[in-house]
Amino acid sequence: MPSAKKQNRNHSKDQDRPLPQIRRVQMDDLDGIIALDQRVTGLAKRGYWRDILERYGRDRRSELFFLVAETQDQNKLIGFIFGEIRAWEFGSAPCGWVLALSVAPEARLHGVGEALFEAISAEFKTGGVDKMRTMVARDNRLHLLFFRGEGMIAGPYIELEKDLD
Repeated sequence: MPSAKKQNRNHSKDQDRPLPQIRRVQMDDLDGIIALDQRVTGLAKRGYWRDILERYGRDRRSELFFLVAETQDQNKLIGFIFGEIRAWEFGSAPCGWVLALSVAPEARLHGVGEALFEAISAEFKTGGVDKMRTMVARDNRLHLLFFRGEGMIAGPYIELEKDLD
């Protein structure tokens, strides 16, 4: 029997909203991505996002993935996820890395993040990997709960850092 999570692919968990449409990013999504990121983080990073879209939007499409979620009824951008397949850093076999995920606050808890996560998981599988990773700040409870809810657990690596004076 399929889990409740997998039973209805056309509607979100609250059954009142259709699931978002997930597609590959396009350059004309730039303003929507910047606006969403600024709403969530409080920082405008136009140059950063332009560079990311240029790299992830067209180059090495079998290894680099930038997906957006938009409402089916309004074509409004309500989320994005991007990541890539990386190989052999620190002896790690090839795997998918989720580098960023963001969902508009009003669209949270309606299946948008889950739909994006499942879509990039499928891209990673198609790319030939069977494992995915991400990094989350220890104090980012929202992301920790989300990724754990999607089945992610602590991996075999520990991130180390040093302040450079």
